[in-house]
Amino acid sequence: MSKTSLARLTNDYCPQTLFLYGTYDDEGKADFGLFCWFSYVWNGELGVMACIGGNKLTKENIHKRKVFSANLVTEELLPLADYLGNTAGHSPEKERLKIDTEEGRVLPVPVLTASPVSYELEVMQFVPLHDGEVMICKIHNILQDDMLTEKAVGPAEKLAAIAPVHTTCTTYFSWKGESLGAWGEPMAKI
Repeated sequence: MSKTSLARLTNDYCPQTLFLYGTYDDEGKADFGLFCWFSYVWNGELGVMACIGGNKLTKENIHKRKVFSANLVTEELLPLADYLGNTAGHSPEKERLKIDTEEGRVLPVPVLTASPVSYELEVMQFVPLHDGEVMICKIHNILQDDMLTEKAVGPAEKLAAIAPVHTTCTTYFSWKGESLGAWGEPMAKI
């Protein structure tokens, strides 16, 4: 296989799973931001590392409370997720959006009712970067759709049923690899 050195840094062709991070603002209203820099760490037990670049309301809220939820984005949730990812957290139009949430079962975090997998996370360590920040998190609870706990259904069938969304090359992709549109397009369905 022949390879070419790229002129610019990129993570193209390395798909990342999307999550909506949920926090509460100072008035107790749920706020969600769209992020894909999410992975796992081992520190005596399974944990999460999440990164947020730049200044965001979600990051401000996480710093104040040190807890947040990470809700898996599915094809069903993509228009909402795309909207939340392309609309500033302090925007009045974002505040008017009705989002079905419930309270976390263990931590005081908003959880998206429609997400089939939601993590309740506490930040144990902030690792500051030049224009971003990595958060090392303890998983306090994982909420999963009941179907995902069925032993008679295999992992491939479960993933196909929940249809998680990935992103690369500024494009959203289905679990099966089909394009779901460029960043900013799916929100037109809102």
